[in-house]
Amino acid sequence: MKREETIKSQKLFNNIIKNGNFIKNDYFVIYSSKNEDNKINYGIAISKKIGNAVTRNKIKRQTRAIIDRNRNLFKKSHNYIIMIRKSCVSKKFNTLEEALIDLLKK
Repeated sequence: MKREETIKSQKLFNNIIKNGNFIKNDYFVIYSSKNEDNKINYGIAISKKIGNAVTRNKIKRQTRAIIDRNRNLFKKSHNYIIMIRKSCVSKKFNTLEEALIDLLKK
């Protein structure tokens, strides 16, 4: 995931969550909304209640790797917010990847 593909603005982040469509499973919640650009933008959110900083950063790195490996499943000109749930902490990378791919195919 490139730096210009990330969503940093809190206003845009909250707008996507409030007005966008969402799908969820046991591990992730994905909010999506259309944008005017012909680019895909991503945001990753994880609560501070989930482990310490090392644990949260590890899960975020894994999620970014899954996004990079499966870029073709995301629709062009959309913004995505991927919220990570607490159940991700104890799962392996392959399990998380399968869960996110299944969610994106819906």
